[in-house]
Amino acid sequence: MRFDIITIFPKIFDSYFGESILKRAQSKKLIEIGVHDLRQWAAGKHRSVDDSPYGGGPGMIFKVEPLFKAVATFKKLKVKSSKLKIKRRVILFSAKGKQFVQADARRLAKYDQLILICGRYEGVDERVAKYIADEELSVGNFVLTGGEIPAMIIVDTVSRLIPEVLGKKESLEEESFLKVQSSKFKVQSYLEYPQYTRPEKFRGWKVPEVLLSGNHKKIEEWRENN
Repeated sequence: MRFDIITIFPKIFDSYFGESILKRAQSKKLIEIGVHDLRQWAAGKHRSVDDSPYGGGPGMIFKVEPLFKAVATFKKLKVKSSKLKIKRRVILFSAKGKQFVQADARRLAKYDQLILICGRYEGVDERVAKYIADEELSVGNFVLTGGEIPAMIIVDTVSRLIPEVLGKKESLEEESFLKVQSSKFKVQSYLEYPQYTRPEKFRGWKVPEVLLSGNHKKIEEWRENN
């Protein structure tokens, strides 16, 4: 899997991608992460990537030309793939985009390359969403300063689903089932059951006795109900 991130603040990613699981995954060549300064594709002496919106309004918006050139560049990259045709997906982070959920992480993990566009300021020229991006995603019902944090979230969640990125297979997805009243079906959840470790007692707070019992069947039932 290769991730190409388009941003005007590339150094924001240094710390997060340079630590822990993502660092090891890159060292093992399981994933590739390219972080690119959009200004490389901007014209003029000042490498300006934004301008005021037509019709007036506050703030500045990203121009379509540099983003078009950047995405075109990454679409030409040779990406390792076992498939005859490389599967690519261009994602624009936007407050009006579809909310990102775990099912999207599973879907995106099937691609060979994700090109991630991080907006800033008052937004991005709508032609980017219409003609360049394959989809718009939001990470929640709130407004962020830019798309850099959403890009980190996508890289993190999708990378976890790539074989060998995580050390333990059971860590891949801690899934429990929530019981729904008035329904015969179980709804899949990505929330973990409560977990405890030593000491058994601390300040009068005790570990549930069932977890100390060694009875795996009862422990499994407890986990399903909590």
